[in-house]
Amino acid sequence: MTTEELRTDIAMVLDRARTRTSLLTEAVSDDELCAQHSPLMSPLVWDLAHIGNQEELWLVRDLGGREPVRKDIDELYDAFQHPRASRTQLPLLSPSEARGYVKSVRDKVLDVLDRTPLYGTPLSDHGFAFAMIAQHEQQHDETMLATHQLRRGSAALHAAPPPPKSAAVGGEAVVPAGPFEMGTSSDPWALDNERPAHRVHVDAFAIARAPVTNGEYIEFIGDGGYSRPALWSEAGWAHRKASDLTAPLFWRQDSAGVWWRRRFGLVEKVQFDEPVVHVSFHEAEAFARWAGKRLPTEAEWEKAARWDPATGRSRRYPWGDEAPSAERANLGQRHLQPAAVGAYPAGASPLGVHQLIGDVWEWTSTPFRGYPGFRYFPYAEYSEVFFGTDHRVLRGGSFGTDEVAVRGTFRNWDYPVRRQIFAGFRLARDAEQGENS
Repeated sequence: MTTEELRTDIAMVLDRARTRTSLLTEAVSDDELCAQHSPLMSPLVWDLAHIGNQEELWLVRDLGGREPVRKDIDELYDAFQHPRASRTQLPLLSPSEARGYVKSVRDKVLDVLDRTPLYGTPLSDHGFAFAMIAQHEQQHDETMLATHQLRRGSAALHAAPPPPKSAAVGGEAVVPAGPFEMGTSSDPWALDNERPAHRVHVDAFAIARAPVTNGEYIEFIGDGGYSRPALWSEAGWAHRKASDLTAPLFWRQDSAGVWWRRRFGLVEKVQFDEPVVHVSFHEAEAFARWAGKRLPTEAEWEKAARWDPATGRSRRYPWGDEAPSAERANLGQRHLQPAAVGAYPAGASPLGVHQLIGDVWEWTSTPFRGYPGFRYFPYAEYSEVFFGTDHRVLRGGSFGTDEVAVRGTFRNWDYPVRRQIFAGFRLARDAEQGENS
């Protein structure tokens, strides 16, 4: 790719993120933009200005060396200074001020893009800083999408339904024991916690070819899954009781026993063949124990998603190194729900594991930590401050994740109790000696 082609690609990625941000913030009234729809989430207008502030800090001031646009608001939009639940109490920019601010910043950024050599420093090499900001905006867009799911009222967002099932998918794939290359040292837009590439030995394991579906989860509920302490960890059971969990978030059962869900302002029957979504790590872990299985480790998930048994090479995506397409994965808010299991056969891995990218984030059993040789870049607050046992790693992206912000090495993380995120899971187990797919 030439430098000019790279500039064009960066401009396209930045524009795609801004188009989505505009959709999410213009779909509701200014009053709703300023409202606190959940204590777990920021008001949408805070996210909007925060997106612009981060873009200004890194691209206008740092990379571009330009004068600040609004240095006076840095503290207001520092995510570590103010908890989400208290942000409505801050003197935030109004919706019109926030829109004007992000436009002014973007105009300067495009000028910086035209004039900056895309090489020579770690921030500028291959346009890394621009890609980091595009990923940051898309991550906040997914957060804002989750806020839309939490808001009450009529539907504000609309999208076509996902494609129907086109392949029968079931059972497990057995991944043989052996090493593989985990993480990356070569992907120019990979973030710090994906680095560096390192060899990891993984014992033989079996992994489900598809995520757990709503229909399977209903069986767990019907078999008393939420009332049997033996299925839950101590922390999970304590949280289940304290929060009175009885089903995935946004589900309810009517007097006839039919399960319904609320989805972006619509109430509809739960679709049995879709991956379950809006479940916590604790719920996923309890289901796995009920099924006689377990959650995959992060290394197992990545080996299933990237390892090519024919070459021994780790690929960027399950299907290869080519970018995601509408035929391979449910990404980018193209649809507003997970697709049925079997809807994306073109996105399967060489071992026949489906829908590893898109549809739902998948909980793993692994706490979030840095890889051997990890070095934060360009700031510790992106991931290093979250390392430890408090968070679990999620992999694969959801229907609300943009392709720039997900790949086979991409790592997400959250608290085990979180359910507002678009998270589901798939099952794994240790393979028996001599077992094959």
